[in-house]
This record gives sequence, C-alpha cells and structure tokens, in this order.
Amino acid sequence: MPQDQQHASWKLEGGGQIMDLETAVKDGILGGRGGGGGLLPGKDATLVPVAEKPNLRNMIEELYSEVEDAPSVFICPISLEPMVDPVTLITGQTYERANILKWFSMGHLTCPTTMQELWDDAVTPNRTLCQLINAWFSQRYLQMKKRSENVQGRATELIQTLKKAKGQARVQALKELHKIVVAHAPVNTSVVDFAGVTLLSSLLGPFTSHAVGSEVIAIIVNLTLDSDTKANLMQPAKISLVVDLLNEGTIDTKINCTRLIEMLMWEKSFRSEVGPSLSLLVALLRLVKDKRHPNGVAAGLSLLKDIGSHEQVRSLMVSIGAVPQLAELLSNPKWELKFIEPALQILDDLSTIPDGLLALKDCHQIIPTAVRLLMHASEACTHHALSILWAVCKLALNECAFLAVEAGLAAKLLLVLQSGCNPEMKQRAAELLKLCSHNYSLTVIISKCKLTRTMQ
Repeated sequence: MPQDQQHASWKLEGGGQIMDLETAVKDGILGGRGGGGGLLPGKDATLVPVAEKPNLRNMIEELYSEVEDAPSVFICPISLEPMVDPVTLITGQTYERANILKWFSMGHLTCPTTMQELWDDAVTPNRTLCQLINAWFSQRYLQMKKRSENVQGRATELIQTLKKAKGQARVQALKELHKIVVAHAPVNTSVVDFAGVTLLSSLLGPFTSHAVGSEVIAIIVNLTLDSDTKANLMQPAKISLVVDLLNEGTIDTKINCTRLIEMLMWEKSFRSEVGPSLSLLVALLRLVKDKRHPNGVAAGLSLLKDIGSHEQVRSLMVSIGAVPQLAELLSNPKWELKFIEPALQILDDLSTIPDGLLALKDCHQIIPTAVRLLMHASEACTHHALSILWAVCKLALNECAFLAVEAGLAAKLLLVLQSGCNPEMKQRAAELLKLCSHNYSLTVIISKCKLTRTMQ
C-alpha cells in the first residue's frame, strides 16, 4: 500500500479528486469506510487543537476494532500500524518515525518501500498528515464515547424496566439487555454498579419461565460476579432451574448453563450442593453425546472434567454410563485436541475407583483407543492414556495385556521411552512394557515393536 503520500489523490463521490493532503484537511473529506468526513471541526470549522484531544496512541488502542478501516495513508508501510509521528523521506514516502529510524540503525540507507538509495537520511515531520490522523481518530473516539454513554444509559433504563415488566415485556427487555452486554463490554460494569446483577439473580427461581431463565443466564455469564452474588445464585431453587435448562434448553442455553456452573464451581458451598446431582450429570452426558454441536460437546466435557475431579461424584458418573460414552467419543479419530484431552482426563479420574476401573476393563473400545492416543496429540493425552492402560492391564493382565500388545502397545511404549516425556511417564512406560511382555517370548515381543507398522 506504499504510495507517495505528499502527492496522493482521493476520489470524491461526485467524481472529482482531491490532489493533496492540505485540501483533504481543509474540506474534511478523507475518511474510512464509515464515511461522514474525517475531521473533528471546532466552532469556527477549523481543526480541534491537538492539546484538546486525548492521546493519539491511547485512542488508537481503544479503537482497535476500527483501525482496519483507517485510510491507507495513515498506515506505516513498515509496521502496518497507524502512525503517531509520521515523517517523510526525500523520496516522498512517509513512515512512523521510530520505525524508519530503526531501519536506518540497522545499516540500511534505502527507502524501505521503493528500495531507492538515499543520498540524505534526513526525515521531515509530516505535520499535515499528523493533523489528519489526529482528527480522524479523535472524531471516531468521541463517537465511540458517545455511543458508549448512550448504550450505558439504555442499559440502565432496561434494568429499571425489569423491576416492573412482566410476561413478554420482561423477555424482550432481557433480550435487548443481553445484546447490549455482549456487544459492549464496558456496559457490564454499569450493570453491576446499578445492582443489575442482584435484580437478574432475583428473577431466577422455581416459578421462572424457561424463556426468562435462558435470557437471564445468558446475561449473567457475561458479567463479573462477586462472592455474594455467587452465593445467591447457589440457592437450591436457582440451581434447580439452571439444571432444568441444561436438560431442556436450546444448545446456546445449555452452553450458557455450563458456563454459569463453572463460574460457581469453586465456591465452597457449591460442591456438596450441586456436584453429585444425577440430573446435572445426565444433562452433561447428553450434551457431550450430541455431536451436531461441537461447542456443546466442548462445554460439556469441560464441566464434566471439573466435576469428575471430586471423588464423591465419580461413582455416580460410572453408574450412568460415562465410560462407554466417552470411549465412543474418543474412538472418532477426527476429534480435535480440545475434545480428546478432557475426555481422557475424565476416564483417567474414573480409573481411580473400583467400579470405574471395572467399567474401563469391560469397555472393548478403551484399550485400542488408548493405545492409538499414545504419542498422538499431546503429552497430557499420552499421560492419561498411559495411566488408563497401566490400570486396566494391572487389573486383568492376561486379558488386557494381550489386547493392548495386539493393538501396537509395545511399539508405542518404545516411542514414549525415546521421547522427551518426563521421567515419571518413561518409568511408567517401562513398567508397563515389562508387565505386558510376561505373556510373550522375547522374539514375539520384538516383532510387536515394528515401528513402521505402528506409525502407519
């Protein structure tokens, strides 16, 4: 996008052209895609002095979403970022001062854009372009601030409306507030400051409709909650509604419910009150099973992993069929790492209890799947797969070791031993290889270690 910025021209809507920056500044027509003129005029139609405007660098940082709409002449050809202190070389090319001086300090005596040799490395401040950049970003900065004030005012109005609105009017107010909170992050603080969180929390209860509950939860998960608010949300009637919505809501509602429970997860009173809930675990397994919605699968696995870290919940997870369902999920080679790691970690946690270990041994998919995932995706996956294989093989050596070796375990264990994995994993791999080799002669076990076939 390099060009001679001192002699650039811009087309007008009527078909004419502005031949230089001075004219662009005077007429106030240079702007990005948003249109509407590029200057911030004062009362006398002149540029607002730089001293009256916020720091340019700070404005650019706050307007990061609009930087890509900035006119190309504002962009430094070296950094591809808007210029704050533009300077021009003898070639007519303009750069950010710090960038071009760094270029010169590296021993270059050429123009980075044209690669022309420079007989003079002097740089001249491009004050006209600097004014124009300041004006363009100042205008958009003030527009952004005005929009933000308007949005915050509207959010406050909606909070007041929710205090008395009923039925469909309440749902519509919640929908609008939800859109505002998602689209405008600064509004989140306003909602909290104006006791909006307390009001929203009060709308959740045993008689709350699913339409209202879904919207309230969608808003709450985008807010920063303090301990008192979390404690209020953990009331049995509110948690019961969240679990109901997790079972019966839309996919977006289900994901929001998992996010809310995760937000509450590590509060002291949460574990004993919600963790062992059969309805919650069933809902999460249903979410994980629904492969039409990968985001839902990821959300369900994440929460199951957190809940499964508590021993008192693991037996309940095994009793509702978590092992075969997670094994089926892992048997799909197309799943990404974000699905594989939590699923393996859950199964690894379940292998620490007797009924979980028996369920793993009886699940015919577990051993070949765990062998395949050794040295497959990440060190964490290898750790969990190795731990699962060790546990089931130690439980039923003759039955499970045979299946594991036939699935290529010996070769995979050699890969672990030769890898950069931590010493503990290598020690476990060596012990498992020794354990599985008891049922084979040395010649047979060596034949099972053909790495070429394993890698294929």
